[in-house]
Amino acid sequence: MIPESVALAELERDALTEIVNIGVSRAASNLRKMIGDQVTLSVPAIDVVSQRRAARLISEREVAELVAVRQDFAGPFSGRALLIFPESNSLELVRAVTGDALNAQEVVDMEQEALTETGNVILNSCLATMANMLKRSLTMTIPEVLRGNGATLFEIDDASAADGLVLFLYIDFAVRNRDIRGYIAMIMDIPSLEVLKELLDEFIARVVGTDG
Repeated sequence: MIPESVALAELERDALTEIVNIGVSRAASNLRKMIGDQVTLSVPAIDVVSQRRAARLISEREVAELVAVRQDFAGPFSGRALLIFPESNSLELVRAVTGDALNAQEVVDMEQEALTETGNVILNSCLATMANMLKRSLTMTIPEVLRGNGATLFEIDDASAADGLVLFLYIDFAVRNRDIRGYIAMIMDIPSLEVLKELLDEFIARVVGTDG
């Protein structure tokens, strides 16, 4: 069960979806410069779920091994952001970033660097936009690449993981003529999610104003 204090009301979910969509549209613009081709990113769904549920949601959709770019963030709300791809998509992404100029071995050799750069662009755009629109600041660590299944990425290994909640965002990636899809997950503890909820309420009050 998701605690009442962090469950998102419909208006809060709408506000967060709008904020994150602005973030991913900025990411798409930056990726387009990197790739030199049309990139569209959208976030059709956002939910707060347990780490176990997040791992299960991804495992139900993706049978292959997963690759993730991880970046930790700290500020009024803190946590860990993950940009997650099926492994097959990650190599396709490298081909997109490098303009199909590499042979198969070179694609594998370049994968880590290309994923780190892509993750940096997307996660930074999302987190920086969230911080900016909520009128707060966040610091972010250097991204790193992880591999494994849903349980590995969400660190489901002992009872302590039961505390963690995940702000789970499905992303539709479309790079012209390429089949690439991904997910963003932000793992936060209850105090951080409570702060995020308060900041969303402040954001809604600013946007709606006193006559809303």
